[in-house]
Amino acid sequence: MDQELNQFVQAILIASDPTQSSLHHQALEYLSAIQQSASAWRLALAVYVEPGQNGGRKHPPQVRFFALRVLDEFLDNRFEPLDDDMFQTLRQSILNYIQSEYLYGSAEAEASFLRNKFAHTLTLFFLCTYIDKWPTFFTDFFGLIHPPESTSQTTFNPHVSLLLFHLVLEISGEVADQIIKAARQFTAARQARDSRVRDAVRERDAARINEAVLTIVADGVERMSRLRKGDVAQAERELDSAVEVVDWGVRTFASYVGWIDINLTVTRDTVPLLFTLLSDPSLPIRLATAHALTRIVAKGLKEPGDKLQLIKVLSLGQVLDALEEKTRGEQRSRGSDTDEGEESYREALGKLLNVLGLELCKLTDECPDAGVRSEATQLLGQILPVILRLMADEYDDTCSTIFPLLQTILLSYKRQRKSSSEPLDPAKRTFLSSLLSVILEKLKWDEESDPEDMDEDDKAAFEDLRKELRTFMDSTLMIDPELVTESVRTLALNTLTAYQNGVSLKWNEAELAIYLVYIFGEINKTGGKGRAAFCQAPAVQRDKRKETDYSEYPLTSHGEMLYALVQSGISSYPHKTVVMQFFETAARYGDFFKVRKECIMPTLQAMLDVRGLHSPESSTRSRVYYLFYRFVKEDRNEISPEVAVSLLESIRDLLVIQVEVPESENSESQDILQEAVSTPSIFDSQLYLFEATGTLVSLLYKTPDQAAALLLSVVRPLLDELSVSLQAVKGPDSVLPILKVHHIIMALGNLAKGFPEYPNPVPENFVAPPLEVFREVGQAILVCLEAMNVFRVVRDATRFAFARILATTGSNVAQLIPPLMANLLAHFEPTELIDFMNFIGLSIHKLQEDLLDVLDQLIGPLSAHINGLLAQPVTGTDDQVTQVDTKRAYLGLLNSIISSKLHTVFISDRNKGQLEGLLESMLRLAEDPSDPASEKAAFSFFGRCVTVWAEPPRTPSTQQVLPGVERFVYERVVPTAFAVLSLPQFNIKDGQIVVVLQEIANFLQTVAKTRGQEAIDFLVTVFLPSQNWPQATALEFTTKMRELDGKAFRKYFSDFVRASRAGS
Repeated sequence: MDQELNQFVQAILIASDPTQSSLHHQALEYLSAIQQSASAWRLALAVYVEPGQNGGRKHPPQVRFFALRVLDEFLDNRFEPLDDDMFQTLRQSILNYIQSEYLYGSAEAEASFLRNKFAHTLTLFFLCTYIDKWPTFFTDFFGLIHPPESTSQTTFNPHVSLLLFHLVLEISGEVADQIIKAARQFTAARQARDSRVRDAVRERDAARINEAVLTIVADGVERMSRLRKGDVAQAERELDSAVEVVDWGVRTFASYVGWIDINLTVTRDTVPLLFTLLSDPSLPIRLATAHALTRIVAKGLKEPGDKLQLIKVLSLGQVLDALEEKTRGEQRSRGSDTDEGEESYREALGKLLNVLGLELCKLTDECPDAGVRSEATQLLGQILPVILRLMADEYDDTCSTIFPLLQTILLSYKRQRKSSSEPLDPAKRTFLSSLLSVILEKLKWDEESDPEDMDEDDKAAFEDLRKELRTFMDSTLMIDPELVTESVRTLALNTLTAYQNGVSLKWNEAELAIYLVYIFGEINKTGGKGRAAFCQAPAVQRDKRKETDYSEYPLTSHGEMLYALVQSGISSYPHKTVVMQFFETAARYGDFFKVRKECIMPTLQAMLDVRGLHSPESSTRSRVYYLFYRFVKEDRNEISPEVAVSLLESIRDLLVIQVEVPESENSESQDILQEAVSTPSIFDSQLYLFEATGTLVSLLYKTPDQAAALLLSVVRPLLDELSVSLQAVKGPDSVLPILKVHHIIMALGNLAKGFPEYPNPVPENFVAPPLEVFREVGQAILVCLEAMNVFRVVRDATRFAFARILATTGSNVAQLIPPLMANLLAHFEPTELIDFMNFIGLSIHKLQEDLLDVLDQLIGPLSAHINGLLAQPVTGTDDQVTQVDTKRAYLGLLNSIISSKLHTVFISDRNKGQLEGLLESMLRLAEDPSDPASEKAAFSFFGRCVTVWAEPPRTPSTQQVLPGVERFVYERVVPTAFAVLSLPQFNIKDGQIVVVLQEIANFLQTVAKTRGQEAIDFLVTVFLPSQNWPQATALEFTTKMRELDGKAFRKYFSDFVRASRAGS
């Protein structure tokens, strides 16, 4: 045994020392083998308890810690009783160890981490043995707490007392803590064992445990009191020991109050003791006591009357009122000096108040006894002022402790409001009014903070707090709308008027006033939409709104607030956060400026100068680029051509492309380029400015020559720079000029995006945009693409730009499309395929027949390429996502081609040989329910094919578009449609599958309506009988198909399939 013990110890020492590399792995293997052996626990026990020569322990702490781990593994999840020899050996060794180490020794003073570990191991041993082997566990343990007569101690042994506390805490955690249980893998055996132990402790020892804990705590309290009155210097160490005992004792008490009889824990002795400790000078004791009282209040009791009695016995409302007032006074006296410990105590008081209030709310809302409800309501009313004071605490962690209670109270008020038409109770309205005042104060930023220079986490925390406060404001709004809207309106208007009158405002007061204007649109649920939200005007027809003079109509509350906002001049406030909130608000409520046009120019002037677009700070510029674009886009019809020219001249200096190359670890130029364009930069925001520029130029549509000249004055410098950058590209390493080309092409695309979409069909007297300028832009982009089509970023930018140019010019640039497609396809990456197909879809929509020749050349190679990709095996999640997205984009493109009447490309001389392969691939997609979206698109494609290709000839002299296609439909597609319905994976309870089901109904009805009686005869006499359909059912089905409209047939078909599957 000794030799084996020494080997075990040496192996642990080597395993814990990675520097012994030659033996390290060997030691780990040895220990792993030992742990699997039946005698491992004996070795571990011997190593842990073996005494040393000087009264301590023989083996070093890390060895003994590992030994406890071995014992834990032996005891944990052990649900069968230990045999007698095993039990006696463990029991006696553990008791001897506790006596020598805790009663007479230093309680592992040299390695304090072993105390907690040993308490856990002892708990596992207790769980294995308490029911059957060691029912006197606590009796034996309590015998060790009282000091033996031979010692000089006159009180309880602190080491053994602390061990008891840790042990009971561990036991409570194992058998009653739901958080620990939830984190652990569930086993029925463990659950049953824990329940038996919990019941046995309640029956045998709960009263003794509780008495022992409270007796030791009371003794500790007496010692603390005595020592605090004596010589502080001499008593400091003893006092620390007493405080530690009381602290852990109260924590232990808190751990079991939830699962033992309340009559044991709440008595005429415990309540005064707890309230004494709740005000103790020691912070840890106060925190532990607050937690204990929280657990007591939250304890589940069967009878509501018992819960009410418990709350009345505790009288916590009065106690918390006094303690909150006291701690708030201390908080004020500390001034700017923060005491985090004392703030954590106020936080603990808040949590206690929150639980007390929630328990009272349960009684007021759920108890059937009117007497209990009445008393609970009275008690809840008494704590409302304390709730408001804690809500107003300057520390958000403290404030937020009562949020759950507040939400519950407001929910209760809302329910009462809905169920009663009576006016709101005056006391409740007073509470809501006070609450709203607190909320409005809490919505302010801290005056000492600077949001622009704050830690991002702190900034996010305040934004989250504002969201929480908004939910309370919204709840209050539902209870008393007038109170909220009037309070918000009054505060905002008073603040803005004060600023206009020269009153000095703190920055956070100014920001709050603007923020309230910003959120008022969300708060004021009764307000109208559009202009009606800001102006009390009669309803005006859409086409007459431009001509209507809204200035003669009075403003709504929100309109008044926005008018005061602009007229106050608060946009000049010397604080960035205030100004940015002004810009956010102005951009959000563009419709207001349509009813008070005199407010447009002051707002735009603020955006244009150093407060906004010309700010020296890039972060400000970046955001205002977007807000300016949004404002111009929303109010473009209120901006005159003269003002548009003036605005454009004011931002012309900002239309200089800014290129940022991020630091990259990749050496590949293509990787650097991709990283540069995907990394957020100010250029992303600058694109909004180019779009706004396009919008401003478009406002000159009545003077086409002036519009063209103005657009050219913006475009020409960009084209010149594009040419210079193109010439500067010498190869893949020319990263900066390549990025410049990319950025300029993107900017040119966004200029086009600022113009209205080109109409189709073109109305009379339509004034086209400057088409010649856009052709020149398109041609210049094509030149760059031809020279640089090896670079993906250039291909991406070109697709982006042409998509926007096409939207603005329609088919007027159709001649550029063939060379564009050729160059986009000259170099191609699989990941570009989806974007490319989407681009073709957009081109089809805009160009229609003008794209026919391009599509004719493109569709064959594209289909072959995609079918090749779809046939490749999927090797991972990313591949699967890419394949599904590619499939859907392809199906979308095919459906777009057919619906745009460009279907002749499929049967042209160039492509008709591939038609059969295309239809076969569509059939494979149609019979795959694992991707419902693609399956639906495939049946939609077949339905469209039937419509355009299978229409019978109307006269003997005409021919069907695609002769013989009906045979493919009857022999292949219709059988597939019905076969899909019976697949086990075709789950008609799945919403996506239902959509497929309805598309199949559309397809079948399209076949019947296109081919007429021939299709009906085929179904009734050939196909449905082959599927064993009764004649009557087949006739009913085809009759419904012929007579019902699309919506009715889809419903009939869905019900029919459900009934068929239910009966099968």
